[in-house]
Amino acid sequence: MRSRIRERFRNDGELDELPHHALLGVINMPGSRPVGPWWLILRRLGYALILLLFVAVIVYVDREGYSEDLTFIDALYYSAVSLSTTGYGDITPVTQSARLINLIIVTPIRIAFVILLVGTTLAVLTEESRRSWQIQRWRKRVRNHTIVVGYGTKGRSAVAALLADGVSPANIVVIDEDRQALKLAESQGLVTVQGTATKADVLRIAGVNRARAVVVAPNLDDTAVLVTLSVRELAPSAMIVASVRESENQHLLEQSGADSVVISSETAGRLLGLATVTPTVVEMMEDLLSPDEGFSVAERQVGEDEVGANPRHLADIVLGVVRSGELYRIDSPEAESVEPGDRLLYVRHVTGEQP
Repeated sequence: MRSRIRERFRNDGELDELPHHALLGVINMPGSRPVGPWWLILRRLGYALILLLFVAVIVYVDREGYSEDLTFIDALYYSAVSLSTTGYGDITPVTQSARLINLIIVTPIRIAFVILLVGTTLAVLTEESRRSWQIQRWRKRVRNHTIVVGYGTKGRSAVAALLADGVSPANIVVIDEDRQALKLAESQGLVTVQGTATKADVLRIAGVNRARAVVVAPNLDDTAVLVTLSVRELAPSAMIVASVRESENQHLLEQSGADSVVISSETAGRLLGLATVTPTVVEMMEDLLSPDEGFSVAERQVGEDEVGANPRHLADIVLGVVRSGELYRIDSPEAESVEPGDRLLYVRHVTGEQP
């Protein structure tokens, strides 16, 4: 299977090799939504019509100063010919006042009219260039970020937890095929990549080889397995946290390279069962799983004055000790005393306290 995955990776590198301006419909950077070119053109045409009518009114009011007896249609015709710099010469100002008005009012408006029409094209091109440069700059600088594959219920909850724990939205990249889901992610200031994460080029565009962690949260378990294989192949050192619906698929994800697997259906089932017997336990667990209010489970470095102490006797409620990347529960022999370099897994109160 891994050989087939490698072969697919070698042959599936088209998207990430495209120039940056070709990725405008794939990568979306956070920020204000750009104005569509058609709306920009229509808006500027509206401004141009207002200028045409304004000049036509001025000419019609001073119609006695022109070479012909002008109707309003004639004035409108003269305005369009003059502002567009066509200048047929069939209608001309002949009096001093008419020529002065043309010099002081019509000529500046004529220049503004041309700038307005030419500026529409320049504005569209400038906006496209700006977004292309922004994508290029982001792809060069992105690193140590978190990629969330799938922005459904699980993906949105994972992002909410990351944001509540202080992760910057600029350090989160969402991959999904659903345009509506990506719009929701963009509204939260997240960088989004449209495409399927089972393709190596989409993962490369998201910077998976420089990512710190990848959250795999698609709707289907087989998709989760394939995405995990793809991520592990491209990013051997990234932390992969995956979600599956059924427990019998857990070993597949672990064999595919997932560092941690969350079984969504069994976890929800246990909470439902507990809620019928001990609802207060479920209430407390939900509180612990909500990092933005009440209590939450956090991790921190041990203090110098805590080295050598029993973690059960510390001021915080300690649940375990993390040593050399391994978690030891509070009741294990390895957690009898705190050593230099350890990290404590503890319960903290969110309001007004930092880990």
